[in-house]
Amino acid sequence: MSSGGMLLDGERTSGQDIRTQNVTAAMAIANIVKSSLGPVGLDKMLVDEIGDVTITNDGATILSLLDIEHPAAKVLVELAQLQDKEVGDGTTSVVIVAAELLRRANELIKNNIHPTVVMAGYRLAVKEAVKYIKSNLIVNADTLGRENLINAAKTSMSSKIIGNESNYFAEIAVKAALKVKLEKDGKSKCPIGNIHILKSHGLSSLDSELVDGFALNCARASQAMPTKINGVKVALLDFNLQKHKLQMGVQIVVTDVKQVEEIRQREMDITKEKIQKILDSGANVILTTKGIDDLCLKYFVEVGAIAVRRVKKEDLQRIAKATGGKVIVTMSDMEGEEAFDSSALGECEEISEERVGDGELLYFRGCKSGIACTIVLRGANEYMLDEMDRSLHDSLCVIKRIIESNSLVAGGGAVETALNIYLLSVANTLGSKEQMAVAEFAEALLVIPRTLSVNAAQDATELVAQLRANHY
Repeated sequence: MSSGGMLLDGERTSGQDIRTQNVTAAMAIANIVKSSLGPVGLDKMLVDEIGDVTITNDGATILSLLDIEHPAAKVLVELAQLQDKEVGDGTTSVVIVAAELLRRANELIKNNIHPTVVMAGYRLAVKEAVKYIKSNLIVNADTLGRENLINAAKTSMSSKIIGNESNYFAEIAVKAALKVKLEKDGKSKCPIGNIHILKSHGLSSLDSELVDGFALNCARASQAMPTKINGVKVALLDFNLQKHKLQMGVQIVVTDVKQVEEIRQREMDITKEKIQKILDSGANVILTTKGIDDLCLKYFVEVGAIAVRRVKKEDLQRIAKATGGKVIVTMSDMEGEEAFDSSALGECEEISEERVGDGELLYFRGCKSGIACTIVLRGANEYMLDEMDRSLHDSLCVIKRIIESNSLVAGGGAVETALNIYLLSVANTLGSKEQMAVAEFAEALLVIPRTLSVNAAQDATELVAQLRANHY
């Protein structure tokens, strides 16, 4: 039904036509990512309007790079992004299942079953499925030990670029996750934000390493500074360190040329006093998000301190967390004077600058809080490093979920098949129209094992039949 005169600009479309359009759009989105599902899924190469190339297997990344205008298709893209944000992995699966559910619901509606009945049946099926998973399929992760974390990480990596080296990278990911694991009120927390991932060109992917501490992709501000310091106290600044200048609009009238020189000298002295206060607090490493000019560098070089400029703000906050320091935005105190509180300094055992690939990295080792580590990824080019970063992030998210929820289920489409059989038996007990919706929900779940089989160039019908037979 289409009626033109209801809105000032545009028209209203409703009924079966728009339902079919929405389902077609959802299926189009699912078909784009379908071939990238599973251990033998294919990578996609996406090129944007300015020619930047992205090669990825990650469903959320693929969909976020597509220029989608259809509102129903946008909902699926947001679904994938939400899955990426909340769980970290399984973005392709949720899109494929959602599209299949829509397609089957549309078929039911064509057979004169009301949309409300279909939705009620789907809600019932979801409730029953979750109940069945919790009571029958979940295994407590802590009873299986560390091995299950390694296997879960390998499963997550199997479809990604690092799948061939999954043994090596799974070990790195599990070590990193366990390093930052916290126990709070009897519950395990795994803040993977404390795991810093750095990318460096050159060498093989197997030369990637886990650093106990924090690695910063910055170099010393001056070559005259030491490359290594023990017993580090870090000042974390979020302001410029440069020669003091008079404020804009301030005019000084001088009668003697000597006074100009004195003003310049005083400007330099103000700067020196400011830096001296930072050094007197005990700081021997100074990090700032802004610049440091040559005058200030001279004072740091004289005392043998390391100063680093243009540090990213998020890196500074991570270092503050790891070393127990505070980010200082200004040195002004309540009295209008300038002071630097030594309690704001972070602490770690040593800092050293080491050459990695084409540039230098600063390593903070033995951090005070001890809950920070860095994974330095090595690889041939930017595309490979970006995809390795995404793959490792997905694996870390999977490990985080296992540690925090302490639960694990079987993979490879086994859960979907078990649910399919259970929900079909539930549907047979219903004496209402919802029976058909629950049965269609059960059939829709088989799209995951079917897609895995097709991507592996196997006979999907035969394999899914065998899988279902094994569950009876």
